[in-house]
Amino acid sequence: MHRYKDLKFWQLSRTFCSDIYVNTKSFPDDEKFGLISQLRRAAVSIPSNIAEGASRNSNKDFKRFLSISLGSCYEIETQLLISFDLNFINSDEFDKLNNTLNQIIKMMSKFISSLKI
Repeated sequence: MHRYKDLKFWQLSRTFCSDIYVNTKSFPDDEKFGLISQLRRAAVSIPSNIAEGASRNSNKDFKRFLSISLGSCYEIETQLLISFDLNFINSDEFDKLNNTLNQIIKMMSKFISSLKI
């Protein structure tokens, strides 16, 4: 069992989740069930899957949940690009969110590769 609250990428993903919620508040109302919902669910999925995986009894199971979390990161990356293309977020917001997301991806990928199965 891992102490997920000590993992820097879990801490960063939690903050990132809040940033997604704040940024999507300004999206058009007709995106409530579109990009807003998709971005928020995927953002919540990142720290949630890290936490759930950490509770598992094996590194193999933990790695599987981390892979799901990583998949959510790439889902968000695509959705942020679409949000930018549709002018729902400006370039500064996009850059800030995308940079944080890339930090999470790099840290999590490195941690995944370090897990012994």
